[in-house]
Amino acid sequence: MRSARIALCALLITGAVGLSPSTASSTSSAPSAARSAFALSSTAFVDGGVIPKVHECTSGGGNDPAKRNESPPLTWSGAPATAKSYAIVMRDLDNSNLIHWVIYDIPASTTSLPQNVDHKYRPSAPAGARQVYYRGSASLYGYQGPCSPSTVNTYEFVVYALNQTSLTNLNSSSSTQTAAREIVAATIGSARISGES
Repeated sequence: MRSARIALCALLITGAVGLSPSTASSTSSAPSAARSAFALSSTAFVDGGVIPKVHECTSGGGNDPAKRNESPPLTWSGAPATAKSYAIVMRDLDNSNLIHWVIYDIPASTTSLPQNVDHKYRPSAPAGARQVYYRGSASLYGYQGPCSPSTVNTYEFVVYALNQTSLTNLNSSSSTQTAAREIVAATIGSARISGES
């Protein structure tokens, strides 16, 4: 009787051990699959790669003709089906998360941005989008490229899927911090890519 009980315990333990990896796998893979569905990429650089000079700022005092302060092309896919618009925020992660670019009210039908979005409050593409005025080493609407001449910093681009077609609380005088808060409050999903410069 005792040997039967020992055999039964051994069988149960073996079964539990055999099941646990697949159980753990299914539990952990579901959330990561959901997270990886929404993705952001660029044809200018790979995630974690070097951001080309054409996308670096022109306000650092140098005269390098390769630096043009052009925003990189960005493409996203797998966004939540309920997204009503998109916004993109770019930050310098090595400089107190300094915000370099905010563009919002990007129509839900849009899944990419071209290179060199106009430096205007209302750029020509994508139609309907608005940009925040950058107050820093440059004073302009929209994109301000990497400006770290003596260090290599990490710059992160995040696309946010929003639950509103327009962020009506924002206007041409809104700060980057205010815009970022409004965007995060309306977010239903996000995807990111980073580059070094």
